[in-house]
Amino acid sequence: MSGGAPRVRLERLRRRQQFLAAARGAKVHMPVLVVQCVPRPGGDAEPTIGVGFTASRKVGNAVARNRARRRLREAARRVLPEVGEPGCDYVLIARQAVVTCPFAELERQLAEAVRRLRAGCREKASAPERPPAS
Repeated sequence: MSGGAPRVRLERLRRRQQFLAAARGAKVHMPVLVVQCVPRPGGDAEPTIGVGFTASRKVGNAVARNRARRRLREAARRVLPEVGEPGCDYVLIARQAVVTCPFAELERQLAEAVRRLRAGCREKASAPERPPAS
């Protein structure tokens, strides 16, 4: 990356509440992964993107799930600083195909999914929260 644009920092999502919040946000289904997006709670002073990774037993045995998460982590490290929306949390959910697809295809699908989500994440961040139904 060149010039004066600040580098966006990726921050791992670790708590269950963060994953549940992302599940209530916008989502895009792609052949090799599902991407969920939700605005980050509170306004961070520095540009950060939250990112979490999930691979269920449908993906395969422990070796396949770990490989899927490693591939998602590396794809996120390369793609999200470029196309991700600072101030949003993303959860990347692996599908079976993530283990066998070419890495360039994984990166392409992740970038496409994030581009589709950017507008939805921005709209939800600016919309006032509705009071809970009684």
